[in-house]
Amino acid sequence: MTTPSSQNKMRVRKAVFPAAGLGTRFLPATKALPKEMLPLVDKPIIQYGVEEALAAGCDQIIIITGRGKSAIEDHFDVSYELEKMLEERGKTDLLAKVRSISDMIHVAYVRQKEALGLGHAVLMAKELVGDEPFAVMLADDVIDAEKPCLKQMIEVFDETQSSVIATQVVEGPGISSYGVIDAAPVEGNFAGKLWDIRNMVEKPKFADAPSNKAIIGRYILTPAIFEELERTPKGSGGELQLTDGMNLLLQREKIYGYVFDGKRHDAGDKLGFLKATVEYALKREDLGGPFREWLKGLGV
Repeated sequence: MTTPSSQNKMRVRKAVFPAAGLGTRFLPATKALPKEMLPLVDKPIIQYGVEEALAAGCDQIIIITGRGKSAIEDHFDVSYELEKMLEERGKTDLLAKVRSISDMIHVAYVRQKEALGLGHAVLMAKELVGDEPFAVMLADDVIDAEKPCLKQMIEVFDETQSSVIATQVVEGPGISSYGVIDAAPVEGNFAGKLWDIRNMVEKPKFADAPSNKAIIGRYILTPAIFEELERTPKGSGGELQLTDGMNLLLQREKIYGYVFDGKRHDAGDKLGFLKATVEYALKREDLGGPFREWLKGLGV
């Protein structure tokens, strides 16, 4: 790997959150509530991702929204009436929590009129991202890590100055639910964790999967991805797939797969959401003890 001089290095400052999907797996709860606002304990799914982006050094958040997603905008906005009521009642701890959400970082929104695939959602951010590298974060993938997953990836990007995709080993037929990379190991500072991607296959049959390394919902992409997405053919249902665009990008730039440290929860799946709720509740100082005792009492 060659490392550009510090003066020419690109920096990742912006994080894009595609959030225009319909969330059909959680109906009827998501008929009126965006799936990104479903709470893990007492915090909506998307806030975990936004906090991860902040901890990784991103100071600009771009959320791709659609019809019925106004609750997301309200969540990250100032709530004068609520803050006034909490202040008058002396609930300073709750007031600090509420204010920390709106004070977090600068958030911008782009309206996606139709949910036409992840690639289309990313392309919607082109004007706000501009000519600089950026992160894409799927709120469904909640990653519990001592060092935030995106921060790990930005460290890789800072050295490689190339697009980086989060990957995770998935054994067995379950690999067919993911995009899968075909890649060769890279020597150097990230040896054993960094892979030079040769190809990506979206949801292959188990027998046809090129590896056991699945693509997880964290990406760092160079701005060249926009040009490639604009010329990427649409797939089934008229959707524009990000994986197809990244395969075109591979023809002109390197893309690395990074096996991150941390535990990923698929909060877009009902069982995964329940597991994440339990694990995050058990880690809480105020809830963990009594919740653990209650679980023991169930005798299951």
